[in-house]
Amino acid sequence: MNFKTKNLLYLITDRNIMSSNSIEECVTQAILGGCDIVQLREKSISSCEFYNIALNLRKITKKFNIKFIINDRVDIALAVDADGVHVGQKDLPCKIVRNILKKEKIVGVSANNLSEALKATKDGADYLGVGSIFTTSTKKDANPVTINELTRICHEVNIPVFAIGGINKNNVLQLKNSGISGVAVASAIISQDNIINSTKELKKILLEI
Repeated sequence: MNFKTKNLLYLITDRNIMSSNSIEECVTQAILGGCDIVQLREKSISSCEFYNIALNLRKITKKFNIKFIINDRVDIALAVDADGVHVGQKDLPCKIVRNILKKEKIVGVSANNLSEALKATKDGADYLGVGSIFTTSTKKDANPVTINELTRICHEVNIPVFAIGGINKNNVLQLKNSGISGVAVASAIISQDNIINSTKELKKILLEI
């Protein structure tokens, strides 16, 4: 996938912190507020429930022409015809996921340092999620990544890089001139009382980067 557009806002779901009554409602509001990509990331539900939510979100994202990514679960992504899969360093290797999904689908990879970023690029990743840049409540075991390392990665790889981890409207401007294509967030959007307005506000600030 060629992310030609910069300043992209990438939403990651987390049902444990959302302010809406359902993931579907939360995602719809975020899209209406201006988010560009949606990733379904739910670690503590059954495969059947994951599939049903993914199926609903696939319909919503198609309606709004928004890219839809599944975290980790290649099988679910194929079952609902999602746009792609995002994997971490402890998930299926990027090279294997790429072989399964072929070139038609997006493969994103989490990276904590330049070495991991370069390997993911070599193995066929379409984009990177680099972090955790700031302290995050949604991923307790996340390894910290400095803004200097983030900038270094952006300059060394030839695929889009999304900063992730504790990013919100109060700190996102610290990433200015780092070279990122956008930011991936969860609580900065889905835990807010007004998801639409919170998304609009973050997107507006993001456009200054």
